[in-house]
Amino acid sequence: MIGVGKIKQYSNVLDKPLSKGKQEVSLSAFAFLFSELVQYNQTQVDNIAELERRLEDAGYAVGARVLELLCHRDKGNRRETRLLGILSFVHSTVWKVLFGKVADSLEKGTEHEDEYMISEKELLVNKFISIPKDMGTFNCGAFVAGIVRGVLDSAGFPAVVTAHFVPMEGQQRPRTTILIKFAEEVLQREARLG
Repeated sequence: MIGVGKIKQYSNVLDKPLSKGKQEVSLSAFAFLFSELVQYNQTQVDNIAELERRLEDAGYAVGARVLELLCHRDKGNRRETRLLGILSFVHSTVWKVLFGKVADSLEKGTEHEDEYMISEKELLVNKFISIPKDMGTFNCGAFVAGIVRGVLDSAGFPAVVTAHFVPMEGQQRPRTTILIKFAEEVLQREARLG
């Protein structure tokens, strides 16, 4: 019973364990910051494709940092080495940390061996966005596609990642699909690992 209830004293701030901290951000604060990010980038570009590319680049930096953080906290600095493992990690762990829930679906493409899709009925970055008629097919999901690409590239799984709207029958708003097309080297490595 000696020592029960005593708090361990740390002599140095570097000796203290990393706490998980508060993991939620106010939705209104996120919506405001994301809106500002979109508006700022909108003033810097001439077309929708360039705006989506800039949002994807911003998301890429976030994705690389999210992977580092999650690998350090949850996996003891270990990373996934298999294709299905990293896809499952993105679909569940990364999505849950970023959006508070697991993604709606993870599917393998039927036409191409190197394509996978993560689908979300109401992607948070598209939830409060109204797109003017002159912007046509603009998809803020490019930011999330950038996050996914950042996670995959940093984990050693280079891929082209894009966001697309997919109309759903009986729904006013289309779902967002994040299309992941892996580089040939990833598929060759996966085949060697068996």
